[in-house]
Amino acid sequence: MQVTSRVIRRRVVTLLMLLLAAVGGLIARLAYIQVGQTQWLSGQAHNLWSRSIPVQGVRGTIFDSTGKPLVYTATAPSVLAVPAQVLDKGATATELAKVLQMPVDKIVASLQQHKAMVWISPGGRRITDTQAEAVRALHLSGIYITEEGKRTYPEGSLAAQVLGITGTDNQGITGIEKQYNSSLSGKPGYIEFYANAKGQRMPGTGEQYIPPINGNNIKLTINLQIQQFVEREIEQAVAEYHPDRVTAIVANPQTGAILAMANYPTFNPTHWRDYPPNTYNQNLAIWQTFEPGSTFKVVTLSAALQENKVNLTDKFYDPGYYEVAGHRIRCWKAGGHGSESFLNVVENSCNPGFIALGERLGKQTLFSYIKKFGFGTKTGIDLPGEGNGILFKLSKVGPLELATTSFGQGVSVTPIQQVMAMSAIANGGLLMKPYVMKEETNSVTGQVVQQTQPTVVRRVISSQTADLVRQTLESVVANGSGRSAYVDGYRVAGKTGTAQVAENGHYSNGHYIVSFMGMAPANNPRLVAYLAIDHPRPQNGVVFGGVIVAPIVGRILGDSLQYLQVPRSTQGQSKKFRYGDIPLYTMPSFVGMTIGDARRTAIESSAQIRTEVVGQGKYVIAQAPSPGTKVPYGQTIRLYLGGQVPQRPAVPPPVH
Repeated sequence: MQVTSRVIRRRVVTLLMLLLAAVGGLIARLAYIQVGQTQWLSGQAHNLWSRSIPVQGVRGTIFDSTGKPLVYTATAPSVLAVPAQVLDKGATATELAKVLQMPVDKIVASLQQHKAMVWISPGGRRITDTQAEAVRALHLSGIYITEEGKRTYPEGSLAAQVLGITGTDNQGITGIEKQYNSSLSGKPGYIEFYANAKGQRMPGTGEQYIPPINGNNIKLTINLQIQQFVEREIEQAVAEYHPDRVTAIVANPQTGAILAMANYPTFNPTHWRDYPPNTYNQNLAIWQTFEPGSTFKVVTLSAALQENKVNLTDKFYDPGYYEVAGHRIRCWKAGGHGSESFLNVVENSCNPGFIALGERLGKQTLFSYIKKFGFGTKTGIDLPGEGNGILFKLSKVGPLELATTSFGQGVSVTPIQQVMAMSAIANGGLLMKPYVMKEETNSVTGQVVQQTQPTVVRRVISSQTADLVRQTLESVVANGSGRSAYVDGYRVAGKTGTAQVAENGHYSNGHYIVSFMGMAPANNPRLVAYLAIDHPRPQNGVVFGGVIVAPIVGRILGDSLQYLQVPRSTQGQSKKFRYGDIPLYTMPSFVGMTIGDARRTAIESSAQIRTEVVGQGKYVIAQAPSPGTKVPYGQTIRLYLGGQVPQRPAVPPPVH
């Protein structure tokens, strides 16, 4: 083909058009990048260059049910470094060491890390304002001051296992702090600046401060005053009996709200690292499982009454033992109780009588009620670390297992399960779900974010049966094994427990868990209280729940009801005095007196009252036992001192 000038011109024009199209495309692409993608490219550059220093928000406050702070955050400055911006690491470390009282080599090691930023720890975390000003005055490149929160506990170790602890990074580790960590922690803010790939600050750029969002506040159902009553009694019990462990719970049976929960051993949350991990990791009240002993008999009694398997006036003969599958199970009383009614069986906590009730019920029925009362499963309380307890598999239950289960041996339960079972009897037969968080509020506006409403799990027994069980348990306190829990005017109902502890496959002869579970007033219970002492060591060697624990629970109930201004009643069953009982004396009020006047009044009293002083100050601000309580002659009264005459509340505080 001959190439003419016309063909050449056509080819040149085509080539030129293609070239112009390519140039136009490049120009369009450049315009798109420069204009259309400006925001996206700026964002990419921003992400590439930006660095941020975290600023923690203030962790929410935890209040008791009346609004008194139990835990709050006090903010404190901390030192943070951006290693790439530190020009002279040795000189910087030397200057910081003088202010922070840290070894120079430890600070140098931090500054040499290949990280975007590092904390100067531990000396640079949560320092004083004076130290922070000194660090700022040094004008060290790459060294920043930010704020961190430090948890403060105005009541010391009070309710330590319930409240829980927080870690170095302000995160909840145990207790309420862990359970509601996302609510309490809020969202962190930050200080933003620009740096190159080496981490060096870019010249001509400023800083941007993004404020944090503070955490929400949590109000608990825990009542500070009732919690103090409980911990006071635990402290006294530890001093007197030197046990391995103690746990106690006070609940509102109508709602399932926990008003007090305490354990021994306990710890100071401010210095939790100084204690063994199991002390701050384990809340015994919800975690520990053990054989309950006779407190479990309320389940067998409730089931037998509900199923019409017994009338409390029916007669039973206790020779001191009960034959089951070739085994002789003995009564705690040598020689037995002889002929007695089933009301007496409950009053005397007679094991053979309860074995008979278990046989009348049969394993299917008895274990169905055990499960209805909530044993064998978690209660669902809003605290981490709850235990399940252990029940026999029904297929493994023979006559012997049925017999031992009927009086609380061979099963394993938690304290919180027992409290909720007793609460079902107290409130008319409804098993409630326990809870500790009352409400969550916004820390800035005070607006309620969420509230816990009482939750009925199921009906366990009828209200008529619950009424009859309460009357029976009131008789236990008035006439039976729980007589030491009797509080004049408050109609206490309850049940004692003394359980041997299995060790190496055998029941120990010297290791017992003694307990008492009570409610008051029996006709319309406002409170359920439970206390268990693991391995008490009394001087007289007598280890029974009715002797050791019943009077403690009686004092907790009496003091708590008086604090709540529940009126006393002249109705109910009167305490039946037996030979050898000590006459009772009505305790006067020492509150408001000077310590000198109080001691003189005690000495001059015909009741031979002895005094024990707690605290410092001129005036008596509280006493235990409380005024109006009937106590034995020669009773020791604890007088709590303060600097001012206490003002009595005109309005009773709320119960949750």
